[in-house]
Amino acid sequence: MELSQIRQRWNEVLDTLLEQDRIAWLAFFDARLADFDGRLLTLDFSDSRKLGAAHEYSEARLRQHLLLITTIKECFDIEVEIAER
Repeated sequence: MELSQIRQRWNEVLDTLLEQDRIAWLAFFDARLADFDGRLLTLDFSDSRKLGAAHEYSEARLRQHLLLITTIKECFDIEVEIAER
């Protein structure tokens, strides 16, 4: 799967996260998909950090990585690791 394919269907992941755990959705809804090398999906949160501490969910994201990985597997049938920048 290519990064462009993931981007086209990213809302499926977000919708599934929202159904399962609203905190997980909040943690990842503003991610930009920066890179995908076939295994490592890099998420960019630099835009959300510009908004200040009120929108800083980095601690929540760390706790929700497994749910995101599981949801991506469910939606796309691919195994990924998550990195952030």
